[in-house]
Amino acid sequence: MYFYYSKVCVSLSIFKRITGICFCHSSQSFILLLYVFPIFRYLLEQDFPGMRIGPEPTTDSFIAVMYGDSEGSIPGNALVVDPKKPFRKLSRFGNAFLNRFMCSQLPNQVLKSISIIDSPGILSGEKQRISRGYDFCQVLQWFAERVDRIILLFDAHKLDISDEFSEAIKSFRGQDDKIRVVLNKADQVDTQQLMRVYGALMWSLGKVINTPEVLRVYIGSFWAHPLRNTENRRLFEAEAQDLFEDIQSLPQKAAVRKLNDLIKRARLAKVHAYIISHLKKEMPSVFGKENKKKELIGRLPEIYIQLQREYHISAGDFPEVKKMQELLETCDFTKFHSLKPKLIEAVDNMLANKIASLMSLIRQEESNMPTEIVHGGAFDGTMAGPFGHGYGEGAKEGADEDEWVVAKDKPAYDEIFYTLSPVNGKISGISAKKEMVTSKLPNSVLGKIWKLADCDGDGMLDDEEFALAKHLIKIKLDGYELPGTLPSHLVPPSHRKPFQTAE
Repeated sequence: MYFYYSKVCVSLSIFKRITGICFCHSSQSFILLLYVFPIFRYLLEQDFPGMRIGPEPTTDSFIAVMYGDSEGSIPGNALVVDPKKPFRKLSRFGNAFLNRFMCSQLPNQVLKSISIIDSPGILSGEKQRISRGYDFCQVLQWFAERVDRIILLFDAHKLDISDEFSEAIKSFRGQDDKIRVVLNKADQVDTQQLMRVYGALMWSLGKVINTPEVLRVYIGSFWAHPLRNTENRRLFEAEAQDLFEDIQSLPQKAAVRKLNDLIKRARLAKVHAYIISHLKKEMPSVFGKENKKKELIGRLPEIYIQLQREYHISAGDFPEVKKMQELLETCDFTKFHSLKPKLIEAVDNMLANKIASLMSLIRQEESNMPTEIVHGGAFDGTMAGPFGHGYGEGAKEGADEDEWVVAKDKPAYDEIFYTLSPVNGKISGISAKKEMVTSKLPNSVLGKIWKLADCDGDGMLDDEEFALAKHLIKIKLDGYELPGTLPSHLVPPSHRKPFQTAE
């Protein structure tokens, strides 16, 4: 999605003047993987240059895995000067970081839609953290502000959250909507142990991530090895499908995500302008500047409250007090600029009016473009064939069989049917209701089942329609969802021709 629409050009250029932020002209989606395990090989179904997997923290660099016509790697110093890559701003972290940053390119179908940022292995202890030579958490924060999804990876046998891992997660504050958690290698424990592991993980995360919302945790075995415990196979398959659907939706939502970041940063830019201009106004013109600076930094929480009341700003739009105080310590308040009402007014106009126009243009463009999802690698294994998610289960059972799938249980259903005193081979809705409510399903579900089973719409059920209703009840009681419309393989044999003609 390109932000080139004439209606919002002026407002976006003013916003760039205030914040210094320019948006990447690309619909490519980025995923940040923290504490990586063999999930890379699982998703891509191949290795990439610089990849090494082992029980110890083997990855010592940030690796951007992106699509390329040929396999190869680009070192960090060359990468940040490439205008075609969105990493130029990373040069501010210096050589210590750039020597631990690289881009791996390979012609993999998955990477045409998404790019993946692999973070270094998490270390424990103060010594290892300092020896990195760059601010690890600041780099993570830079990536977190720009990626579409942040995936935290845990091993079922290694749930401990080290000091550095805890600090890394805290650096994602403000990006909570992007975070997903994967509990990998869950097949190595039995069901009872898995419940304890999941509870321990949620307890540990609750101490680090201060949010009232519960993080989405995907449980499974995300590697191409045989399952050690198969008792939770259905759970693992459903969780893997949910994770794939979440990742596959990212390219389609990339433009809206960029627009969301634009709005978020515009609000932050406004608040920063109010804070800086207030500090500028409070500074003395000649004497006592250093003492006044210390006083203003100490009074920053009070200044926040004052600005909230004066400009009607939500408290959630203000930056963290402690971090802001640390940044202000090194600043010269006399060089701050005064508030420019025209720029603030232009940004307000952009947020109130121009963004709505841009959103409608984005939706219009998306409706004219084919739906973009991730293909290739492990994603293709979930789309088609007998091993696709849900194949042969629930309402899809019997789809590839010649015989009507309900026929195997029909003798048992017929015994119930004839106890309901059918007239002319059919039972009334009242008689059917008495039997159907014994399933204890809510009326809303039973009503949908009735609509699906009453193929001819005469308000009565014959023996085949009744058997179909019982089959649909069984599907729902087994935990599967009901189809929106009756699949052709579930249509009773005596109703197939009229039913298909009516369609």
